[in-house]
Amino acid sequence: MILIVGTIRIPPGTLDKIRPVMSEMIEASRREDGCLHYAYALDVLDAGLIHVIEKWRDRAALDAHFAAPHLAEWRQQFARFGITDRNLQLYTADAGEPT
Repeated sequence: MILIVGTIRIPPGTLDKIRPVMSEMIEASRREDGCLHYAYALDVLDAGLIHVIEKWRDRAALDAHFAAPHLAEWRQQFARFGITDRNLQLYTADAGEPT
């Protein structure tokens, strides 16, 4: 399994404007073959900080995601919405276990 974990930053107060675009990205990614989990979450203490959590079946599924048109469209929106400080890390993991 492949995990992508990290953050992006949006200007405080712009969430309502960017939410529809983020929702489209999430929904399209969740429909992809091999996507096990895809979510953005607001940081409670840091306005404008968005946590990104992705879980992919394998590297082939992630590579297909990287080539998906909706990902290219999402990245083209970064300047328009002031998205900065993209900091994502890729991890290889097993299926995990409940704690």
